[in-house]
Amino acid sequence: MTRALVVGEAVLDVVHAAGGEKGVEAGSGPGSEPSARPGGSAVNTAVALARLGRGVDLATAYAADAAGTVLDEHLAAARVHLAGEPHVLASTPRAVAHIDASGAASYDFEVAWALPAGVLAEPAPHVLHVTSLAPLLAPGADDVAELVAQLRGRTTVSYDVNLRPAITGTGVAVVEAVRRTAGLADLVKASDEDLAALWPGDDVGASAARLLELGPAAVVVTHGDAGASWHSRCGEDWCTGGVPGVPVRVVDTIGAGDTFSAALLDHLWPLLGAGGADRVARLDADGWAEALRYAVRVAAVTVSRLGADPPTRAEVDAAYPPD
Repeated sequence: MTRALVVGEAVLDVVHAAGGEKGVEAGSGPGSEPSARPGGSAVNTAVALARLGRGVDLATAYAADAAGTVLDEHLAAARVHLAGEPHVLASTPRAVAHIDASGAASYDFEVAWALPAGVLAEPAPHVLHVTSLAPLLAPGADDVAELVAQLRGRTTVSYDVNLRPAITGTGVAVVEAVRRTAGLADLVKASDEDLAALWPGDDVGASAARLLELGPAAVVVTHGDAGASWHSRCGEDWCTGGVPGVPVRVVDTIGAGDTFSAALLDHLWPLLGAGGADRVARLDADGWAEALRYAVRVAAVTVSRLGADPPTRAEVDAAYPPD
């Protein structure tokens, strides 16, 4: 079985949810107890890929504490294989999420990151997906850069910017680290909020072009409930387009972007592997629209449920029957 290697942080999401018509359901309004759920960008993406039926190895870091046990059990249940011993931190990172009445999440973080020992570049995975803090937060960032360098050209490298300004800030060093990682990637995904934080005042197209100029075959941008767009190298020219969002009752947005990343990789899976950049670059407008429509739908199932709870392929097909 071809497998993905996902690299990035694990956290325990502690969710304080608001009530209201669009908020989460009974028992989660003001005065209710917060819920604690396994999460983190890499964990969410790995679980989403596994639930869609892909083989997944996860390189992440947390502690051998009670929260770490929750993560252990969550990953085992999803059949995500751990690439290296994850218990390398003194305490498991936490993300305290505050959900407003619209379902949007804001976060406070207690996060550390280190790449565990024993993450091997042999054999090369079908895709290497690097996300969020992994290329930005010391001490693990340098190890991640070395791993990407070892695998670049031997697999498809995917990078989800998923910026966390509350942890890293948005200064020159962060922008340069994002640029460096994007320049090593074949496929870059970012949200419109990520791009606005990196380059305030630029529109989405201009910011996506900044990333595309660094060398990836394509940049995909999510726009919340407005859908998603692609910006791609189409032969010698660049092409762009987008798809709308789908109607959905939003419970919360936790894990939506991570699920979108997983679904995009799942849909593009036949194009990935060694030489994937060239195949992705040749994808035409119809191919991109199909890929993004699928990713938007999979993410929509996640936002309709409490916490980062990505769907299985059967659940996606039930919610959005194939045409």
